[in-house]
Amino acid sequence: MNDQEGDHDLRQRTKKFALRIIRLCSSLPKTGAAQVIGRQLLRSGTSPGAHYREACRARSRAEFVSKIEGGLQEREETSYWLELLTDSRIVPAARLTSLRQETQELLAIFASSAMTAKKAKR
Repeated sequence: MNDQEGDHDLRQRTKKFALRIIRLCSSLPKTGAAQVIGRQLLRSGTSPGAHYREACRARSRAEFVSKIEGGLQEREETSYWLELLTDSRIVPAARLTSLRQETQELLAIFASSAMTAKKAKR
């Protein structure tokens, strides 16, 4: 697979993830706590895809790293909000298993990309 195919795959994967987050947030109960967490999750869960697309258009390695790390921070925050939904029993843990797994996989990809780009800088 060449780099462009890999970029396309990750673009699609981050977009699919964002759409899953949107559907989850739309289905949350209308309670105050669920809606507050949902808004935070919606923001943090959809922005890494945008960060990735921005990184693909970076003008420098430093800009690439900055965008990827921004997406990494948002992905970490997404993980936190998903944990809160489960731990507060707003959403059953089983319903979020796949989404939490994808969050962790994307975290690993973003972290690896940032590390690789930083090493290449030297």
